[in-house]
Amino acid sequence: MSGTPLERWVDEVAAITQPDRIVWCDGSDEEAQQLYEQGLAERTFYRLNQKAYPGCHLHRSHPSDVARTEHLTFICSRRQEDAGPTNNWMSPEEARAKTLPLFRGAMKGRTMYVLPYLMGPVGSPFSKVGVEVTDSVYVAASMRIMTRLGKVALEQLGNSEDFCPGLHSLGDLSPERRFILHFPEERTIWSVGSGYGGNALLGKKCFSLRIASWIGRQEGWLAEHMLILGLEDPSGQVWYMAAAFPSACGKTNLAMLVSPLADRGYRVWTVGDDIAWLRIGPDGRLWAVNPEAGFFGVAPGTSDRTNPNMMAAIRRNTIFTNVAVTQDGLPWWEGINGTGPDSLID
Repeated sequence: MSGTPLERWVDEVAAITQPDRIVWCDGSDEEAQQLYEQGLAERTFYRLNQKAYPGCHLHRSHPSDVARTEHLTFICSRRQEDAGPTNNWMSPEEARAKTLPLFRGAMKGRTMYVLPYLMGPVGSPFSKVGVEVTDSVYVAASMRIMTRLGKVALEQLGNSEDFCPGLHSLGDLSPERRFILHFPEERTIWSVGSGYGGNALLGKKCFSLRIASWIGRQEGWLAEHMLILGLEDPSGQVWYMAAAFPSACGKTNLAMLVSPLADRGYRVWTVGDDIAWLRIGPDGRLWAVNPEAGFFGVAPGTSDRTNPNMMAAIRRNTIFTNVAVTQDGLPWWEGINGTGPDSLID
């Protein structure tokens, strides 16, 4: 890969952040195990009960870093009007002046993980390549769940410079030195000072919604905060539904619906629960793709009653963040099964 645009960018980032070592992630199962072992050694991860939840781990973020920080999230377009009416704007010059000093030397004593990833199905003409560099093993492990990580992305990218570069560092986790910045003209993302999923997993809201909205405007498609649901009637007729709801309104529960009429031949299945890339196809119909590979949801209120499909999905190979843990090593949150046990670790 010597001399490719990707490698040159990684070298530039390393010169700024000065990590002790650089690891290129390939997305393999063996590598995932290494990431978890490293996280366990660093106390970034804790093992849950492996009999009940095989392959599952707990992560606890810093107490000041438990949600997306919209007031510190900026669109850094050259023209303020291009940021959109509901976004915060900061000029690219001010954004770089404020945050570049925070990145200088930020990875000293740390490992820099290089995460090439694919948003969208392998081989799809709709798919886009992103590359995140991060000093968080939690981010590295989580991106493997949420995206198609590693070799598949590099194979699609080849020697091209057509990728979305994302620079992330935990920094010192201070809210006063926390910024999530998007430079749409350069299709670039900078995030510093947060290790929480929405701020640090740059393939999610940062790329798949904010940067993708800009790309879509140039290319004639839409990036939307919408679920995609498939439905089939007994005759075999198939429909797809895309739907937008406010956060914490049941979007994921609807996307993962269990058909109440399955015994009569009505099928329902999940295509996506959070983000949809929409475009008009050559046949004149509206087509959609879910750019993500995994699920990232809010735990409170999720139970076998409200979302049995999700409860089944998270019983293995899942990272639980900021949930409580029972004495038996089981994850617990409000709404999972009524009243909590007498003794919880929170």
